[in-house]
Amino acid sequence: MKMEEIVEAIKYDNGKYNTEEEIIVSDETINLTINETLSRGFSISPDSLKDFAIGYMLGEGLITTTDNIEELEVDDNEITAKINLEDFDIRKELMVGSDCFGGWRTKIDYINKVKSNFEIDPKELLKNMGSLTDAAITWKETGGTHVAMIINNELDIQIVREDISRHVAVDKVIGAGAREKIDFTDSYILYSGRMPADMLIKIARVGIPLIGSNAAPTFSGYTVAKEANITMIGFLRGTKFNIYTYPDRIVL
Repeated sequence: MKMEEIVEAIKYDNGKYNTEEEIIVSDETINLTINETLSRGFSISPDSLKDFAIGYMLGEGLITTTDNIEELEVDDNEITAKINLEDFDIRKELMVGSDCFGGWRTKIDYINKVKSNFEIDPKELLKNMGSLTDAAITWKETGGTHVAMIINNELDIQIVREDISRHVAVDKVIGAGAREKIDFTDSYILYSGRMPADMLIKIARVGIPLIGSNAAPTFSGYTVAKEANITMIGFLRGTKFNIYTYPDRIVL
């Protein structure tokens, strides 16, 4: 499916106007059905849908590894998954959807602390944040997407995905990383967008020790980062950033 569409728009500038073709970002309603009993609809960018499904199920705690997936099919706007966890019915009660903020304080009790010896040079963080912007092709053409990148230096892997939803952009890079079998505890995520509780819970569940953004944290996100042993970095721009939690992972 296409990430972009071309439409006509009237451009007004200082009293003058004319009609031109404009590139805008595409979005579709995508339905994900898991084990025939759990079904959810998402308004997202219609690409990398297998990455999204895997990352979403990992981030919501519905699976713990890609080995739990027996079937995963994409048919146009429909994604169908079959997973083999006996406690699936219990796990789906612990979901924290990005559209369901209430209740995150109880959900965090079921998340283990991230265990990782990961460290990083601040110059690498700044360099890769610049690379994130350079790789945001659809954003540069439309201004309508968020972009996320997962980096694993040991395997020399950088995976970038874009989506109209910041949560789904992160789901997609988590899913892509899982398909590449990268070690999440030795990886980190950079992305564009605020950092609330549901975002931090998502990366805590897969064991990622660091998240950095060009935007701000929220207090709920800060609270989860403290509880889950995640390094949270905000306002990562140009030559500067703020470290809110666990600065020992940054080699200052």
